[in-house]
Amino acid sequence: MKRAYEYKVYKRTIRREINYIPFRYILAILITLFEILAIIGIVAILCYIVPYFYLLAYATQIACVIKIIASDDNPDYKVPWLLFVLILPIAGFMLYMMMYSRTLKKKFIKRLNDLDDRMYHKDDRALFERLNEENPVAHAQAKMLCKISYSHLFENTSQKYYPLGEEMYRDMLADLKNARKFIFMEYFIIEEGKFWSSILEILKEKASEGVEVRIVYDDIGCMKTLPGNYFKMLRKMGIEATPFSFLRGGADSKFNNRSHRKITVIDGVIGYTGGINIADEYINEIERFGHWKDGGIRIQGEGVWELTRLFLTDYGINVKALPKAKHDYFPQVRSESQEGYIIPFGDGPRPIYKREVAKNAIQNMLDSATKYAYITTPYLIIDNELCQNLENAALRGVDVKIILPHIPDKKLIFMMSRSFYPRLMDAGVEIYEYEKGFIHAKNYLTDDEYAIVGTINLDYRSLVHHFENGVWMYNTTTIVDIKNDFEATLKKSIKIEKKMLKINIFKRFFRAVVRVFAPLM
Repeated sequence: MKRAYEYKVYKRTIRREINYIPFRYILAILITLFEILAIIGIVAILCYIVPYFYLLAYATQIACVIKIIASDDNPDYKVPWLLFVLILPIAGFMLYMMMYSRTLKKKFIKRLNDLDDRMYHKDDRALFERLNEENPVAHAQAKMLCKISYSHLFENTSQKYYPLGEEMYRDMLADLKNARKFIFMEYFIIEEGKFWSSILEILKEKASEGVEVRIVYDDIGCMKTLPGNYFKMLRKMGIEATPFSFLRGGADSKFNNRSHRKITVIDGVIGYTGGINIADEYINEIERFGHWKDGGIRIQGEGVWELTRLFLTDYGINVKALPKAKHDYFPQVRSESQEGYIIPFGDGPRPIYKREVAKNAIQNMLDSATKYAYITTPYLIIDNELCQNLENAALRGVDVKIILPHIPDKKLIFMMSRSFYPRLMDAGVEIYEYEKGFIHAKNYLTDDEYAIVGTINLDYRSLVHHFENGVWMYNTTTIVDIKNDFEATLKKSIKIEKKMLKINIFKRFFRAVVRVFAPLM
């Protein structure tokens, strides 16, 4: 089924058709709801008809409360679950037991171990020693990031920063056309249009030439942008495709942990990542929320190995059988004359990642900053710890500036983001909104020394629930380009004053209620 709509590309009006939500998604959602209601209903009925069964339910509720309080989770994440369990006596603890944490089946653990055996192995001890001699603080940050993300420290990797999606799009097409061995692409959103169509034509041509082409797209992220059987359609074109976390329906947390990653790997030598999905608004071919301001990065050299590893892991855990390696996915590449160090890294939910990788990396940057900390993010829904990091940096004299959208894509999330403004502004953090439209870039920059470009938003979705990725950089020439882009964007942004944030009592109450449950959103 399709629906038609119109949109403007600058002065042109274009008519387009897109898919409704495919039936299999609706069926999976209905199965999930039915399973949840059935389990809760059965327990509720047993409490009424089985003598003293309610005592068991009450004991389970108390056990859940104790488990939540005693857990190592962030207190901000505990509060909404405690409310659920206490306010909804049966439904609350049943939802907690079904949805709270992701569990790994033995088959899944074995698959991850098998994949790990196939990946690259790098001895970066000498590189760490050299970095420690240059800057012990940078060494400490890099050491921690590599340890919690299972990544490695790299040099000999050139970078190119893109301040707009359309600029990255042009280079990406050129590199795809030059692929000789394999192309790997993983995206949260792929939508039919100029951007994807031009890439797809190249992928089909390359597949017909014998180039190995693999695609991963998030099943829920593409729920409204692609047909439900799109991976089968791609396979008929010679492209090996799979949805990430295929939605089948079921009362567990699996549907909550989506792949928000954006990765392109070409021949194991060139890699792209950043905030840019494969859809036309990301290259300003269409206008949805004003001008779309995004950011991305191209890397070339050994650092691409980590992007390859992330892709192969995500592809490997979503197919029935592990594919045989058709090429050397981690080729030795010539030394690139680029100063500095980089760490491409992944992040994701527990227990796959034991610690919050991106959050820790951002906190370390903020804590070590002495001059400035510049951030661009589409959303600002953060826990108390990260708030304190931003506040502390500003209070000790660091110039902390954050740019967010002025035209929101989600009004509720926009309202939630603005609820954090007053607290941060009281500490001296300067908040700006990109006046021309929607800023989707996820960039973190401090002191002309450190930067992160990737897929990580400053919200619970990115920092806790989703699979993400980014590139951490120290002392690279690219950092100057990121800073220049931030300063140029700042001139097109509105500085937020407290008088601009006044809302009525009803909105304040609604915002307070929603904010309590923000960690689950």
